[in-house]
Amino acid sequence: MLYQIHRYPAELIDVVWLAGGQRVIIRPVLPQDEGLTAAFFGNLPAPARYDRFMTPMRHLPPELIKRFTNIDYADHLALVAELFEDGRETVVAEARYVRSADASVAEFAVSVADQWQGQGLASRLLSTLLCRASTAGVQRMVGETLATNDKMLHLARKAGFTITHSPDARSVMLLEKTVEPAAQGTPCNDPAAVFAAA
Repeated sequence: MLYQIHRYPAELIDVVWLAGGQRVIIRPVLPQDEGLTAAFFGNLPAPARYDRFMTPMRHLPPELIKRFTNIDYADHLALVAELFEDGRETVVAEARYVRSADASVAEFAVSVADQWQGQGLASRLLSTLLCRASTAGVQRMVGETLATNDKMLHLARKAGFTITHSPDARSVMLLEKTVEPAAQGTPCNDPAAVFAAA
């Protein structure tokens, strides 16, 4: 199967200053980020990994890490938030959407390391995903989370998602938001635009 990689969306690179004065860079993921991605998910507490994947997962399989980092930036967009300390690069959050067979629908996911939660990173990443999706023709953003995942449910409500129980499993909540269309070239890293369409 041929796998076409579209142009790297450098316009999504952003520098964010957190409340504590920490400088964080948000950028689209690269194929060479396999090690950083594996370390990020490997360092998440087990409950956080369970919330993200809804299954016990001690380590992400290498093929999943490869799938998470070798993306086409069109049907699959992934962002990482990273910081540099002592010359070392560390991913502290990631978010992505993947289009379904119906290209008007995309499924999203967001994860933030415990010590970096509550500083607006999840909101910023999801806002950028929604903006990018709106310029790419996505009409609905959907997701699933556990009914016990209060942080994700709060984020989804804040972003204007409707939340309903899954008909297949009462412990799973379905998240859905209509994405308003935007013109290509619309800037997606403007902090004033965070959840503007919510």
